[in-house]
Amino acid sequence: MTDLLIKTPHAPIAEASLTHSERRRARYLKLTRAALNDERVRSVGRLIVRHGAYAIGGTRALARRAWDGRTAARYERMIRAAESAGLMEEVREWEARGHAFREARHRRRMDLLAALLNAPKAIASALATGAGVLLLLGLLLAWANNDVSDVLAPAHAVIETVRLVALIAGVVWDPMLFALPWIALAAVWAIGRHSRTAPQWALPPHQRDDGGPVTPSIVVTAFRDLGISALRRAIEDMGDVGAAMLSPIVMAGCGVEVDVTLPSGVSTDEIQKRRRKLAENLGRHEHEVFVTIPEAARTVRLWIADSGALDEPIGPSPLVTDPDSRADYRTGRAPWGQSLRGDATAVSLYQRHLLITGLSNQGKTAALRALALWLALDASVEFWIGDLKGVGDWAMFEGLASVLIQGPTDEHACAVTEMVEAGVQEMERRLMAPPGSVFDPLVILVDEAQVAFMNPVKGPDGRPYGGSKATSRYFMAARRIHNQGRAVSVTLWQGTQNPTDQNLPVLVREGAHIRSSLVVGTESQSKMALGDKAVDGGAAPHLLRQGLDKGTLVVAGDGVELEPGQSSITIRTHFIDDEQAREITNRAKAARSGVATVHKLTPVRDVDPLADILTVLGTEPRMRTQEVLQRLAERDPGTYREWHNSDLRELLEGFDAAPHKSDGVMVVDRQKVRDALAERDAA
Repeated sequence: MTDLLIKTPHAPIAEASLTHSERRRARYLKLTRAALNDERVRSVGRLIVRHGAYAIGGTRALARRAWDGRTAARYERMIRAAESAGLMEEVREWEARGHAFREARHRRRMDLLAALLNAPKAIASALATGAGVLLLLGLLLAWANNDVSDVLAPAHAVIETVRLVALIAGVVWDPMLFALPWIALAAVWAIGRHSRTAPQWALPPHQRDDGGPVTPSIVVTAFRDLGISALRRAIEDMGDVGAAMLSPIVMAGCGVEVDVTLPSGVSTDEIQKRRRKLAENLGRHEHEVFVTIPEAARTVRLWIADSGALDEPIGPSPLVTDPDSRADYRTGRAPWGQSLRGDATAVSLYQRHLLITGLSNQGKTAALRALALWLALDASVEFWIGDLKGVGDWAMFEGLASVLIQGPTDEHACAVTEMVEAGVQEMERRLMAPPGSVFDPLVILVDEAQVAFMNPVKGPDGRPYGGSKATSRYFMAARRIHNQGRAVSVTLWQGTQNPTDQNLPVLVREGAHIRSSLVVGTESQSKMALGDKAVDGGAAPHLLRQGLDKGTLVVAGDGVELEPGQSSITIRTHFIDDEQAREITNRAKAARSGVATVHKLTPVRDVDPLADILTVLGTEPRMRTQEVLQRLAERDPGTYREWHNSDLRELLEGFDAAPHKSDGVMVVDRQKVRDALAERDAA
């Protein structure tokens, strides 16, 4: 209930129904969350944790040194490590060293016992010797000074010295007792600071470990310290101290790869949720460790980057470096970038619908344009492009694309919708062609597609251009191309921001064969972009770094080669700037006979649902809504096949002709529809 109080927009209403203690707890929770989200609070927290960890770690290090110095624990530890590595020669060597240490310790203890037995005699002898020496010195002084009282002068001097020392000790004793704990604390703090015993996230940036070679012991230790008790116990109970969990560590591009078989009782999901802690335990940043799920049961696959390798640029696109590069829509693959391994990654675009999504200004248009630039080098491919950002990112396709609409307004969104509807009409023309007909590929590309989905404008027939229902013109056109377009080489590419159910409906995003995502805000948005299976298998665009991982895409679906058992791949895409893009499009234009680019298509024949409803009603005064929907679907399957009762009701409510109940069933009134149609035509 406290979460409801904080998260819902009707918090004051909910708060009135809470008790005083519940309201107080809710306020404390809200203040706590606000404090934890404040960077100043986090900085103070890191400072406290860092220096506290120095003191605790220094105490632990000092205690361990003392324990290792007094016991054979060090030798036992080295013996176990050598055994787990199978180095039997070193095992024997450490056993011999341990035996020698125990013998030397035994001799020291026996010597100490003997010294304790001889101590009284030694003390008496020392006192007698000391008294004799003082007396001899006194006799010499008395003889030299001709004063018999000087015989006791040396003894008196010693007594005064002892008294002075006792006096000084009495003065400094209390301050020393007060300062001693602080001195000890400072000493262990200094040891901990020197050893950097604080967690990596709490250290200052310049002191954090940038990582080193990844060894089996480092990997096992990283898993042991994840905070999963069952995993820690299992590793400690293993005879080889966890070494059997690991496959061989192999080089993989700019990092290494290793499979880790988890013990019984530990799930792969628990490891994925602790990716950040695992990365810190390995001496890496979170974005430098990727956790995926291979085919083997109860196994996670780690790809661990070399420190800083992912922050280095990957180099120019082959389209820029090779002026003779060509494209083949049917058999070729577009060079898109590099995988995390550093391998060149290409994607097949043949008869595949494409979706790219992500937050704003993260490289979505550049990634989408890189594919279009490659495909433009195949002269058989025709482009219809709608750029709803309208800042010139696609201006170089003037004279190359048959249709080029650029602009961010509602009118531009309407024009793009009509362009996609024209694509549906072209698709249906091809579908009706004689069997065996061959068609040139048509790529319909919409950048910033969320503008089309969110377009509030309605047409003369009352149907909205945008939206996510069966009455939406853009939604239905996209769905129809997804359903049948690839069979006649009509494909739809869309780029959209920050996916939600409103600006990227589920039926549209699931219709794309290639689904890719740049950085997004939440895991739920990752699932919207890539699907549950890919995210559950390790795809994590929500864990990319906004602003730092520009152009880094997580790709799922068809068209890109994936490792066996993997459901996604992370690609660092090549960046092609505007000037380079113009050079490539100039080469593409030279290979074509000349394309006259239009900036607005003539709208296809508008469907008039209100008139169609009146037509299917015929002479019936009233008809059940379900029968109306059935007759509409028979009249125009492409338009009305996806309609439901809610779509019919929404349309008729807009004309004050909503269905009503008659004899317990919902019906549509013919007279109301006629009046609504007459009123609309008169207006």
